[in-house]
Amino acid sequence: MITLSLAEIAEIVGGQSYDIPDPAVTVTGSVVIDSREVAPGSLFAAFAGERVDGHDYARRAVEAGAAAVLAARPVGVPAIVVDDVVGALGALARAVVERLGTTVVGLTGSAGKTSTKDLIAQLLQRKGPTVWTPGSLNNEIGLPVTALTATAETEHLVLEMGARGVGHIHYLADLTPPRIGLVLNVGSAHLGEFGSREAIAQAKGELVEVLPEDGCAVLNADDPLVRAMVSRTQARVLLFGEAAEADVRGEKVRMTADGRPSFELHTPTGCSDVTMRLYGEHHVSNALAAAAVAHELGMSVTEIAEALSEAGTLSRWRMEVTERPDGVTVVNDAYNANPESMRAALRALAAMGRARRADGGRTWAVLGQMAELGDASLAEHDAVGRLAVRLNVSKLVAVGGREASWLQLGAYNEGSWGEESVHVSDAQAAVDLLRSELRPGDVVLVKASRSVGLEKAAQALLENSTEGEVAGR
Repeated sequence: MITLSLAEIAEIVGGQSYDIPDPAVTVTGSVVIDSREVAPGSLFAAFAGERVDGHDYARRAVEAGAAAVLAARPVGVPAIVVDDVVGALGALARAVVERLGTTVVGLTGSAGKTSTKDLIAQLLQRKGPTVWTPGSLNNEIGLPVTALTATAETEHLVLEMGARGVGHIHYLADLTPPRIGLVLNVGSAHLGEFGSREAIAQAKGELVEVLPEDGCAVLNADDPLVRAMVSRTQARVLLFGEAAEADVRGEKVRMTADGRPSFELHTPTGCSDVTMRLYGEHHVSNALAAAAVAHELGMSVTEIAEALSEAGTLSRWRMEVTERPDGVTVVNDAYNANPESMRAALRALAAMGRARRADGGRTWAVLGQMAELGDASLAEHDAVGRLAVRLNVSKLVAVGGREASWLQLGAYNEGSWGEESVHVSDAQAAVDLLRSELRPGDVVLVKASRSVGLEKAAQALLENSTEGEVAGR
């Protein structure tokens, strides 16, 4: 974070100083919410969570070098006390971003936010110092914490914005006002909370509503609900996608033999070929979105194409492809899941499998619950199970309870697949089954909503030992 004195921070957040001998002491490190991450000069923000109260770790944080604690009550060590720590953190982020004057890129969407954010970050790093959201820390705590890592040298601040209700995106965008706002898509994620895709579109579109007149709204030309957001912004609009009228467009899209997308990238300044290191056709849309942002910020089409062709994954458990010494390939996409991302992952698995089928390799889909789908849950899980059959996935392993049974039932009802699908109780049972049946050349996709914890299965499959159990069973 930029250097601020405790007195300045107290004024910004409207807080009272307690046990601070010298208000001129400065915060020279980062703002952290985990006392284990404190470094000399940090500001420790204490939150009272359901399981842990950060105020209990205030003294430990100061002993580790924190200049002070941002707290909701006095804690017996130097502290700035406020009524609302979340609100104070947001106010501090807003003040810092205003002082920096860095270019803020905000992005949202139902699927692909984190992958696209990672692509944008890798492109913009070529232009200058860039700060971006780590992982999926895209809420009212994670976003300001990320923004506060920016320094005077930061040229671009790329912030992922999530929403679980109407008004959430507006709140986040108000903390760190973007000049560029990107909306990727409107899908089924959180359908149970919003009730309809139209309601989701209303929430996602808040991002373009807050853009200034001299800003830029980057919108998906291939998604009708996103494209309709043109009428909700005063900013200039830049369309991306495969549609003929997209300003940044992908043409001649194809997949390599091992399942990586390749396409012609067209921008208003020219065209260039892209072959990505990432797996799955869904990354074409992500790449075009990132390319549109980079174009808006002055990168040439050649620079963009080169960067996209070299880009990898920056966040864990998103289509992480690892080949074991015995020739089995594990695809860990277990960070989260919704119907759109599940279908994309299955298509990527099918493409990877086609390259190995001649050598006897099989494809395994180890799938679990897609959460927060509300009344659409049964139909969506059934549809994913059916898609696995249509894509000729060799084996489906449905992991978990009721939703997993719907996955298996969909596969069974789609065709004569009784022996090709199995329902197991948990991640350990899936690992036990796979360890006994996998053979060289097989490809295993592991995917479910974060709450299922299927990343443990993927990690266990990559362990050297065949005796270890899944942690946290």
